[in-house]
Amino acid sequence: MKYLIILTLLFSFNNLFAKVMTVKEKKNRFKNIVVPAVNKVYEDLQTQYIETKHYMNRSHKYYRKNIEKLKKQYKAQGDEDLLKRLKPHPRSIAIAQAAMESAWATSRFYKKANNIFGVWSNNKNEPRIAAGETRGTNTIWLKKYISVEDSIIDYYKTLAKGRAYKAFRNLKMKTDNPYELVKKLDSYSELGAKYGEELSQVIKYNKFYLYDR
Repeated sequence: MKYLIILTLLFSFNNLFAKVMTVKEKKNRFKNIVVPAVNKVYEDLQTQYIETKHYMNRSHKYYRKNIEKLKKQYKAQGDEDLLKRLKPHPRSIAIAQAAMESAWATSRFYKKANNIFGVWSNNKNEPRIAAGETRGTNTIWLKKYISVEDSIIDYYKTLAKGRAYKAFRNLKMKTDNPYELVKKLDSYSELGAKYGEELSQVIKYNKFYLYDR
């Protein structure tokens, strides 16, 4: 009986250690989950940006109607502002932020809500989960998504629409250099300017810049 108990315990410990991933395994798993989804979203947004830019030169009511609809959706103040909001920023930035915000796709927010970027929710009528921490007496809520791809779409829209990212949008019309652009994301995190520095390190160390080619 004692021998059987020992075997059972050994088997349990072996299973436990088997589930512990190495850093390399964790990062590879993250890339397999996030990179294809980021690529898909980026390509869709880039196509929309190029098409919208092309149709802005046409006066047909059909094209103008669609452009006006996009302006309302993205809270744009004119054609030029709309293009700033529609142009997707480099994939390396999105992937690096996903890695940092989700702890390489191991966070509870990712596991429970497909929330890969730690996006908060202020709407009690949308799917969301409690963060497990508060700001004063207020509960922090995070959005819950159907899929990782939906999370990425909403993340791009957050940076496209948020007032705090105006400088970021202006700069991405002048450069695609991720190391310059991340300096304008200090409002995304309570880390402030340090956030951009850490993003740069993540992009460089993990060679995420290769996804921008």
